Amino acid sequence: MVDGLRPGAGDALAADVPGADAPVVSLREQVYHRLRDEILNGRVSPRERLTEPKLSKAFEVSRTPVREALSRLLSDGLVERTDFGYAVVVPSLEDLRNLYELRITLELRGIARAIENPQVRHDDVLLRAELARWDEMRDVVPDPDPSFVLRDEGFHQVLSRASGNAQLTDALVTVNQKIRAVRMHDFVEEDRITATIDEHREILGLVIERRLPESLTALHKHVGESLEVVMERATHAMARMATAG
Repeated sequence: MVDGLRPGAGDALAADVPGADAPVVSLREQVYHRLRDEILNGRVSPRERLTEPKLSKAFEVSRTPVREALSRLLSDGLVERTDFGYAVVVPSLEDLRNLYELRITLELRGIARAIENPQVRHDDVLLRAELARWDEMRDVVPDPDPSFVLRDEGFHQVLSRASGNAQLTDALVTVNQKIRAVRMHDFVEEDRITATIDEHREILGLVIERRLPESLTALHKHVGESLEVVMERATHAMARMATAG
């Protein structure tokens, strides 16, 4: 599951660049990011037991950095406590339906508030920078990969943040973390990646041009105008997760 890490002196590893100014990354940071990557890339089965002894052996570190990494992953909503240790969080279909409904509400609210109040203006700098990133992906399309969900979440986070309500964005981030383990299985086909890129670029362009009603419609369609379609995708994703080795 996890490649081993080699601990360095002082419970930290320096970058490969020689010199006194080389950055130092703590073991807890290394373990956290490596384990997080394993989870987000679908390499950890929901049935797999994540225990401190097992992970300490896999990473070749003491239990302390493993314990701290698991605590952070628990806060991220990526793992949950179980009788035997920890496991990847997989919401039930009922919870997933409720979370998706909340996600759609939060997504649309960012644009809706700007429609209702003309004094609410989206941050044009943020939106144009995000559009440039997705233009680059249009030119060089990333390979299908479950971790693409993080880029997708980044788009929605920027779109929400640009509307000016930080609390709305924080709530959206929390919801996306809870459904990430399922949603990441939605990005394993090339046509899904290209469609997402095109839809993101369209939504950003409409908001930048202040064509807010049109952007709201496009966003609604993008995040799941039909919740039943979303649930069908989720059911297939969860089935794949259940049979993953």
